[in-house]
Amino acid sequence: MNVSRIALVTGVAASSVLLLSGTAFAHVSVQPQGEAAKGGYATVNFKVPNERDNASTVKLEVSLPADHPMASAMPQPIPGWKAVVTKSKLAKPLEVHGKQITEAPSKITWTADGGKIGPGEFQQFPVSLGRLPEDADQLVFKAIQTYSNKEVVRWIEEAKEGAAEPESPAPVLKLSAAAEDEHGAAATGASAKDAKNAGHDEDMKSEAASDSDSDTTARILGIVGILVGVAGVAFGVLAGRRRSA
Repeated sequence: MNVSRIALVTGVAASSVLLLSGTAFAHVSVQPQGEAAKGGYATVNFKVPNERDNASTVKLEVSLPADHPMASAMPQPIPGWKAVVTKSKLAKPLEVHGKQITEAPSKITWTADGGKIGPGEFQQFPVSLGRLPEDADQLVFKAIQTYSNKEVVRWIEEAKEGAAEPESPAPVLKLSAAAEDEHGAAATGASAKDAKNAGHDEDMKSEAASDSDSDTTARILGIVGILVGVAGVAFGVLAGRRRSA
């Protein structure tokens, strides 16, 4: 075997390894559109790649975390797909905007309705979620992907700290630091008010200083006027005496 053939075989083998590795690591994932802050609302995308060459993805089921329930889960309409949100009773009611919530979304199911995710393709499924928990750094969403040949892939394995990524990892949403809370907002408002008051005080001081300067100028002009008047009277008296003499 000559050098050219060896290089060709090596290149094909390397390409095959890369392709297989890409397929192995392509899994259902979740990413926020922008930011997913603790205690806030966020729109997230569930990204679903099709890993099969002979079948299309026709169904996706995503379970919402039961340990951190959210009052709202609204999927964005996608042409060719039907979305259904399943709700479940809560063991402990949630309080949202002063209201008690006794049930919360527990699962979202997308079923192909004229659409599909074909070989070599992927699809994103946007969902508006909230309110996100304040006492968690991440949320785990277990997903089940169904193909047109009836094959089912369960993306439900949770990664363990210090361990390698599992073969079928569950989608994980990382949460960012909470936005400024009401106390912070109040403090900000107070600071703004203080700044405004300080600015008002400065304006008052400036006006007072201006008034003081005006009074001083007026007094000086008044004194100068008196002196000029006195000088005029004295000049008149002297002129009268000279004429008399």
